[in-house]
Amino acid sequence: MNALTGVRVLELSRVLAGPWCGMVLADLGADVIKLESFDGDDTRGLGPPFLDGMSAYFACCNRNKRSLAIDLRAPSARPLLEALVREADVLVENYRTGGAEALGVGYEAMAAINPRLVYCSISGYGRTGPGAKLPGYDYVVQAEAGMMAITGPADGGAYKAGVAVADLATGQNAATAILAALLQRHRTGRGQRIDVSLFDSQLAMLANVGSNALFTGADAPRQGNAHASIVPYQAFMARDREFVLAVASEKLWIQACQALGREDWLRDPRFGNNAARVQHRQALCAAMAELFATEDAAHWLDLFSQAGVPAAPINTVRQALDHPVATAGGMRVVIDGIPMVGSPLRLSASPLRLERAPPTLGQHSDEIAREYGFVPELLRHEGAIR
Repeated sequence: MNALTGVRVLELSRVLAGPWCGMVLADLGADVIKLESFDGDDTRGLGPPFLDGMSAYFACCNRNKRSLAIDLRAPSARPLLEALVREADVLVENYRTGGAEALGVGYEAMAAINPRLVYCSISGYGRTGPGAKLPGYDYVVQAEAGMMAITGPADGGAYKAGVAVADLATGQNAATAILAALLQRHRTGRGQRIDVSLFDSQLAMLANVGSNALFTGADAPRQGNAHASIVPYQAFMARDREFVLAVASEKLWIQACQALGREDWLRDPRFGNNAARVQHRQALCAAMAELFATEDAAHWLDLFSQAGVPAAPINTVRQALDHPVATAGGMRVVIDGIPMVGSPLRLSASPLRLERAPPTLGQHSDEIAREYGFVPELLRHEGAIR
């Protein structure tokens, strides 16, 4: 049995944050019914690449779900929708503020049908406040919530992260909040509304960099591949290629110096502790860079591996996917011919469910309609489902 076996989720969301939340719950065993318009989730068309008509983008966040293509504006769709809501445990939506209410699927209407419903709203800037009416897009939020300002070369322009980190963090936060609300419902018998936004999630992800700014009152500069508070903790160029070195404790600093045959650095007061190394970053890192340029990266990586000092090559995406750790951990999965990155969650007593490929649009419309006592042919004739 999976951890969320018996939990039913209605996913009225599209693109990435909401679907990512839904997939996390589905991987844990929830029955996630993805309600899509007749045009389908936007990401169905975001490509190339495509595989047998399915976009890689859609596939990355929609496995283990069932797809119901439904026109929520059609009067004949309402009885099916209400039947779904009555038996649901969770509803996830990411319409623009006011959009869910306009479609008759706002919190008040849904809670009136099912007071036990956990209703999760995902938005760009929250459902209340000055940004409530604004659309939410990861790229814009990365810029507005400080992420781009600290990403990129120290002497260059601001960069976005290579993936939609605001969307992904928001999806994870939504899943966490939903699980907490389900636990609360177990005690109280009642559901509640959850409000999770991209802006809040991205701002929280500033983590120690945000704390630094709060402590000092100074803005955070870009550090490139270096770390604001730890030295040495950055990329270095070996004779043939770059690698990264992460000396995140005094113990590791001692091990690194001993491995490099540079015990003199241990005696140098400029490098005596991390605070001193941060202050004298330029001198230390220049000396290390000069040393590393004398040998290939493989030499240094082997040396640090034997010394127990964290260091790694900068892998490509394909190299990361082919990494033995990824293979051993089951992080590459294929379901019905669709290759996907697996889930990082590991539960000893309730293994994840990896059974359904990402659905085609409306693949389960008939199945779901019959399950709830409706005649799919009649609903289709009336324009309710496809």
